[in-house]
Amino acid sequence: MSTESATHELLHDILKQVSRSFYLTLNVLPAGVRDQMGLSYLFARAADTIADTDLIDRTQRLKYLNQFRAQFGVIEIDWRAIREIQTALVPHQKDSAESILLQRLEDCLKLYETYSAGDRARIQWLMEVLPNGMEMDLTRFPGESAGQLTALSTLDELDQYTYYVAGCVGEFWTRMVCAHSSVMARWDVTKMSAMGVRFGKGLQLTNIVKDIARDLHNGRCYVPVPLLQEAGLKPADLLNEDNLPKFRPALNRLIRLALEHLDEGWRYTLAIPRSETRQRLACMWPILLAGETLRRVAVAPDLLNPAVNVKAPRSTVYGVMAITTLTCANEYVATAYWNRLREYIV
Repeated sequence: MSTESATHELLHDILKQVSRSFYLTLNVLPAGVRDQMGLSYLFARAADTIADTDLIDRTQRLKYLNQFRAQFGVIEIDWRAIREIQTALVPHQKDSAESILLQRLEDCLKLYETYSAGDRARIQWLMEVLPNGMEMDLTRFPGESAGQLTALSTLDELDQYTYYVAGCVGEFWTRMVCAHSSVMARWDVTKMSAMGVRFGKGLQLTNIVKDIARDLHNGRCYVPVPLLQEAGLKPADLLNEDNLPKFRPALNRLIRLALEHLDEGWRYTLAIPRSETRQRLACMWPILLAGETLRRVAVAPDLLNPAVNVKAPRSTVYGVMAITTLTCANEYVATAYWNRLREYIV
């Protein structure tokens, strides 16, 4: 297989398999940053897979996670360490796409080595920060089931977690696009990176409230204890679906916090020059779809049922894409959509 074919397979075929929704966003990006963003996502997904392989002892998962992260801070990649990760983890993958990704780690890293020094430095920074969230999952939540349920202690801890797993991605995204677009280079990178952090946090909080039931049954309660106490609840009380009405005030507070972050993400999006239509679409889609998800979370009668998947249907996904694409990411049309969603939610 030629180098070009192997790259296409990694950044299109495999990427599409491990994340169909994020693939749509990445695929609309301008060519100058598309591959770097796609490869970075594969690295992030590989780290997440290492951390989530529950058939391997937590101590071992932490070892392999740090072993993988270390490859981005060295002059020469330790290929023997990568093969050790593959040997230990590939046989235990329940998801075939994630198994294939781990099998192709060497190809991913070889592609990374071909990038410019600037792009490698930006990816290195991301892979130093992002795995902190996965490490936090492994150390902060020692159990794997509802019987070993643990909750975050404070809102600050939740804020730190959302920065590690998603906020830093907004910062990385900003740095990468500014480095590859002469128009975007006019941005105040520090200011826009801070807004990008809020953008990422909003998307992660949306995932947290959407997946709350499944996380609870996996031993993880991302709702901080003080919020639960205000509602007269303990973490274990959320395992009882009948407690949803009592939980609603705490849930609504998290939804409002997500919206505040996403509002900042919307301002970030509208700051992108109109000529950068692809950049705008890549930001509009996740925000509008997060809004559609929050709209459903806010009224879901079975949110605490782990068998229920609360999300926007595929028809809504394609509807959002069609409206924004056909109007060339027009800010008036898209903002009207976003404002209407917010009214439904709050």
